[in-house]
Amino acid sequence: MELTTSKKSGTRAADVVVAKLEERIFAGVLRDGQMLPAERELMEEFRISRTVAREAVKILGSKGLVEALPRHRPVVKRPDYNTVLGVMGGLVEHLIGQPGGVKQIFDIRIFVEAGLVRMAALHAQKSDIANLREALQRNKECIEDSDDFYDSDVAFHAVLYTIPRNPLFVAIHKSFKDWLDWHWRQMPRLPKRNARNFEAHNAIFQAFLNRDPDEAEASLRRHLDDAWTQVSNTLGED
Repeated sequence: MELTTSKKSGTRAADVVVAKLEERIFAGVLRDGQMLPAERELMEEFRISRTVAREAVKILGSKGLVEALPRHRPVVKRPDYNTVLGVMGGLVEHLIGQPGGVKQIFDIRIFVEAGLVRMAALHAQKSDIANLREALQRNKECIEDSDDFYDSDVAFHAVLYTIPRNPLFVAIHKSFKDWLDWHWRQMPRLPKRNARNFEAHNAIFQAFLNRDPDEAEASLRRHLDDAWTQVSNTLGED
């Protein structure tokens, strides 16, 4: 008889299969890039129907643990920070669509970057300062071209997330960009405004050079508060 639930817990059969396959992925038994066992193999091993097997694969896909390719067996994707935050993306995009949602995500970004600039002011290595200087110079060169300036603006902030040498921060920056990108691209970007943002970046950088965490944080907050004012004026966000 087809297994539909776990007798002890009432768990759906698909959830039982997912749990077993997750264990194998995290243990490395199913390796990154390896094809998932064929549908028929899953049906035989777990004594489940084709419907349950397909449901289990679908759940694994929603968790970012397998990649389903047309006319091919799903491929295992060992999760990393980008995978985890990517799975969160759908929920975050829903929250952003709620009243005040964009502001809530932006407030989290300010909180994270405030800590990062304090760290940079106190602990940035020579290579970090060099990377920041290079990003700042690129930012200056792009003032007259608003599309390039936006990209260089993102790149300057991205350097901050590399300073802790923790890949989770890099993934967080990518997520902030993905979640907020549309809203930021709606803002009017004129050379005068670009120059103002460049000066804000330069003030943050000078605080790094002076090893002044208080001024670094204050400069960052002034810069991002100004950015939010423009977003709220442009899009009517609260």
